[in-house]
Amino acid sequence: MASFLATPFVQAFESAGHDFQKDAPISNLQCLSCHQQSHDKWQQSDHAKAMAIADKNSVLANFNNVNVEHYGQKAHFFIKDNHYQVRISYDDKVDTFSIKYTFGHYPLQQYLVETEEGRLQVLPFAWDARTKAQGGQRWYHNYSHEEIRPEDRLHWRQPLQNWNGMCADCHSDGLKRNYDSDKNQFETTFDNINVGCLSCHGDMSEHAKTTKRNVANDITSTKHPTGQWLRAAADKTAQWQGAKRDNSFMDNCFACHALRAPLTDGIKVNTPFLDQFMPQLPSAPSYHADGQIKEEVYVYGSFLQSKMYNKGVNCLDCHDKHTMKLKIEGNGLCLQCHGGEVYNVKSHHQHQESSTGAQCANCHMPTNRYMGVDDRRDHSFKIPRPDLSAEFNTPNACTQCHEDKTNQWASDKLKKWHGKPKAVSKSKQFLMALNNGQAINLEDHLSIIADTKLDVISRASALQMLSFTTQMITIEILKPYLTHQEDLLRLSAASTALLLSPAIRVLHLSPLLADKYKAIRVAAARSLATSEIAVEHQQVFNDAFNELLSSNELTSWRGEGRANQGLLALESNQVSKAERAFLGAITVEPYFDTGYINLADLYRTQQRSAEVASVLAKGMKNLPMSGALKYAYGLHLVRTQRHLKALDFFEKATILEPNSAQYLYAYILSLDGQGDSIVALNKLQKLIGNYSDNQQLKELGLYLAQKTRNRKMYDWFIGLK
Repeated sequence: MASFLATPFVQAFESAGHDFQKDAPISNLQCLSCHQQSHDKWQQSDHAKAMAIADKNSVLANFNNVNVEHYGQKAHFFIKDNHYQVRISYDDKVDTFSIKYTFGHYPLQQYLVETEEGRLQVLPFAWDARTKAQGGQRWYHNYSHEEIRPEDRLHWRQPLQNWNGMCADCHSDGLKRNYDSDKNQFETTFDNINVGCLSCHGDMSEHAKTTKRNVANDITSTKHPTGQWLRAAADKTAQWQGAKRDNSFMDNCFACHALRAPLTDGIKVNTPFLDQFMPQLPSAPSYHADGQIKEEVYVYGSFLQSKMYNKGVNCLDCHDKHTMKLKIEGNGLCLQCHGGEVYNVKSHHQHQESSTGAQCANCHMPTNRYMGVDDRRDHSFKIPRPDLSAEFNTPNACTQCHEDKTNQWASDKLKKWHGKPKAVSKSKQFLMALNNGQAINLEDHLSIIADTKLDVISRASALQMLSFTTQMITIEILKPYLTHQEDLLRLSAASTALLLSPAIRVLHLSPLLADKYKAIRVAAARSLATSEIAVEHQQVFNDAFNELLSSNELTSWRGEGRANQGLLALESNQVSKAERAFLGAITVEPYFDTGYINLADLYRTQQRSAEVASVLAKGMKNLPMSGALKYAYGLHLVRTQRHLKALDFFEKATILEPNSAQYLYAYILSLDGQGDSIVALNKLQKLIGNYSDNQQLKELGLYLAQKTRNRKMYDWFIGLK
């Protein structure tokens, strides 16, 4: 990487191409005339710098003829005719683009280029905006430790790096994707380029017309008597005193600070979260077994697990509503509610005063690093439990800091300081086991869902995972949750209703087609897609099903969206429509292997064997490293009686995806089918340890041991856990 040089003066400009700006109902500058203080604070926020035209005021990176390279991906950053530009190449393909927009500002800044009219892509190289002392002031690749080839879904020219679909709605006011699925084109627009007043306050046009001052217009303005956090002398922590808090405004925050799928094109302010989004609930592999964040899941899923959320704490108790920065730096923020004489003392944290180990957040909000340089804190506010880390492979703040120490060391220290840790409830243990890929019985699984002492989002997640434990349930199990007052439990019940018998499912799920929240209506429609709907529910089903179709259309710019459309069409016996959808998945995302597999499977059901082979061959040409395609082609060869050739493809699939028990099972069975039972048995013994879910493989091992009359090997597989 080249060293940093000061960026020379470049005038403001917006390069030619699609005009994303539309006439906003009201601009941030209009608010400035009356709300100077709020505006000044907002300008300090990440929201204000979420996106900007690339000019001397916004660009942080060094464009002074800098060359960077990552696994053969080369980029030259330069300035020409007062425009920031990049020449980017891979192998013999070279493209030059003007930088149209900056994206974010700290700890990294990304850059957007218009690869075709109306379609913006995120460059693979970002600017590390941290100080030199922190390792910053440099260009770096978004995937620093791996090669991202052009046929990789994560390549910067592919849909997963597309601004319009992936990122845009949370970086600009009033954004509409306006995707045309027939043309595979975007006509995206926004009201304001960054996240300003409109994203939290909504359309304040009428308010702007008034000359009155002190008009109640804040999203957090109280509509009822207020209260406050008070701590009695004998209490360790404060309790909310007064009228129950209305924290519904947080749905505006969750709209972006959550991992979710959109149900509408664009975000409507002051609208319930579940009316606009389908959330991903906390579960593996996105979260650790105990609910700590693992992948890039943002805040919603962790915060809803927390005791603070369940006690009524909201975002603005800690964050300033305009700067979005913490109201108080350091432990003072936590000591607003938590008694300093109890928690801000060495007898509690066991570290030197003012040291990093004495900071509340470092123990109860450990960080995960994303996008190479961005450290984000977990918002579930858990107590470090190194005693559970060994059993469930979960991280803990102690050994994350003391990297040279073991979980046992940390556990012993905590036990010495604070005594034996509080026993984890049975239901929480079952939930961690479930998230850790361990099998639990139905009774234990149901105890998680029924435990009212457990946070609602974890219970809802367990309900959604009921199919991991059983393939059929009775209505007595699900009925309480289909009508539950907790919205997330109704949502999970709607999708889990697939485990009911068809007639019972229709009878008891139909009322949710008219639920007050779109997410629940859509989930119910999805579960009833193949059902015979009673006449009295037909219209409401049609309405909910159309909402389902519309939500699927919103994601049809990427392979998964088209594949979901195809599967839904198949369930409705619309075979031609399904074929078009699967072909569309390949068109919009040629490096998405599921598109090829779904289309080939459709052709298989129609006995179009030659087309099955052709589709899978095309997929393997585009995706030579896809184990799924190798496996699918192996199955095709088995069906066409070419068993020896199939063996080669099963072996390749196992090598490419060594964690797939299904691929190993097919490979070992194929070896046995070719008369190599002893070889198959030995290979299985060697490889089975790589798989946590190995019951089916264990049974295969017992079968092969019996077949080869190998008592020693039989006993070995019997003893396998």
